[in-house]
Amino acid sequence: MTPAKRCRAVRHVREALGRSEVSERRACRVLRQPRSTQRRVPRVRTDEPRLVHAMVRLVTQYGRYGYRRITAMLRREGWQVNHKRINLRSFSGGMH
Repeated sequence: MTPAKRCRAVRHVREALGRSEVSERRACRVLRQPRSTQRRVPRVRTDEPRLVHAMVRLVTQYGRYGYRRITAMLRREGWQVNHKRINLRSFSGGMH
């Protein structure tokens, strides 16, 4: 189970059984969810659509380039990205 699913499970258990009946600490312990992960606020990237557009533009122009070279080109354009973010995007964007 992913951390996000466990996070939702902890919230569900606490809401279903009552917040006063089940503490966050106990629910996390039972579901093996670290409390630090439970309290972590996910960071929403606002530049994602622009990044995907830039990637599609480069992949369309240079179709045979791999994710490492596309990453280098994006960095030259001023994007602060690493190869893992580009690699994951390319798989989910269907550019594989």
